[in-house]
Amino acid sequence: MADVTAPAKAAGAERTRKAHPLWNTLFKRLGFGVITLFCVSILVFAATQILPGNAASAVLQNTATPQRLHALELQMHLNRPVVAQYWTWLTSLLRGNPGTSLVSGASVSSLVGGRIVNTAVLVLLAGVIGTLIGVALGMLAAARRDSWLDHVLSVTALAVTALPEFVVAMALVIFFAAVVWHFFPAVSVFPPGVAPWSDPTLLVLPVATLVIVIVPYTFRMMRAAMIDALESDYVEMATLKGLSRRRVLIFHALPNAIAPTIQVIGLNFLYLAGGVVVVEYVFNYPGLGQGLVNAVSDRDIPVIQFIVLLLAAFYVVVNIATDMVSLAASPRRRLPRS
Repeated sequence: MADVTAPAKAAGAERTRKAHPLWNTLFKRLGFGVITLFCVSILVFAATQILPGNAASAVLQNTATPQRLHALELQMHLNRPVVAQYWTWLTSLLRGNPGTSLVSGASVSSLVGGRIVNTAVLVLLAGVIGTLIGVALGMLAAARRDSWLDHVLSVTALAVTALPEFVVAMALVIFFAAVVWHFFPAVSVFPPGVAPWSDPTLLVLPVATLVIVIVPYTFRMMRAAMIDALESDYVEMATLKGLSRRRVLIFHALPNAIAPTIQVIGLNFLYLAGGVVVVEYVFNYPGLGQGLVNAVSDRDIPVIQFIVLLLAAFYVVVNIATDMVSLAASPRRRLPRS
């Protein structure tokens, strides 16, 4: 005899899956992310089109004559309508061909590929180390609220937030590379094709600069969230049950304070995508930031377009990941709606 309850169970499971906040959030964010990247691609292409001159004049530079310029424009199909040029560029990009560099003549993917790895290592190390330090210091300050340690950490964090990245970078170079001590190299230069972790000393100062810049934001949010959690009823009940202070902090206050902090951690990673440009330029680190600065100086339009789109895609992915992790870390919000 057939199981007549099977279709009903399947329908109920389907309704539960559709109503689950995690699934709803993921599908919505993915849809908005695709739309965002499409709009960014239009803006990036339009912005490079309104620059003085065009790709042909950027290639010829001082050797440009009206005849040579016209011939190169025909060769590069720059005489076509702007919409047709955009569609050709977008479809080529979706097929994995971001174009050819106007300066070197090499493919953009080969020029940017190694820089992606270098920047990813820098951002990942700075983000993870900065998150761990910020969360730990925030918990420590909240646990010792209104003590001298809390005041020192809070004032220091507030002072560091007022410092630009290049000021922190130069201070580290003066103290640890050039004037006071000579522990680390002042610049982080390594040949193309060499992994950045092959010489860890080259990563210390760039990573330390980014860590110092992002730690105060995580610290301040974690401290505020932990103070709210420590003043809650469930923490008071856990304390009255005789649980140790460390157990109350880690197993009762921390899980409820981490959700708002995750949003700040995500913002820190987004900030690193922009802040890394300055840091890479200061330390001559061969990453996407330095590549973008060089491409802008050389007016290498295909490289500019591809790097900007990569940074935009990173923003979208981090935003989606932050929303999903924050939702999963909130017990009341991750339950399916009936």
